[in-house]
Amino acid sequence: MTPPKGRPPAPSHLAPLTRQWWDKVVADFDFDEHHLRVLEAACVAWDRHEAARSALATHGLTFEDRYGNPRARPEVAIERDARIGFIRAVRELALDGAGTPDGPRPPTVTGRYRGGSR
Repeated sequence: MTPPKGRPPAPSHLAPLTRQWWDKVVADFDFDEHHLRVLEAACVAWDRHEAARSALATHGLTFEDRYGNPRARPEVAIERDARIGFIRAVRELALDGAGTPDGPRPPTVTGRYRGGSR
């Protein structure tokens, strides 16, 4: 999916499925520059989450330290932290529709009435 004319393309360092998600989101919302940076952070967090999940699927959740004690693999924390980062970025952008009156202004949905006089 290519972004509509005038919309920023997905950063090239993102995974293909994440670039598709970016294109869908930028087609549905009007973003200010700082929103695009938060969206990119969400995308990077998701890609990192997926990379950690892949490593965990290959290597398992634990390893034995030099004393033979089981320890969580570092990817467990990476997956968790990236998931939290993604969820926070999505919430910050109010992409889930759960904006709060006291929070920052979320991006507007394309085609919706923005307020003010018509």
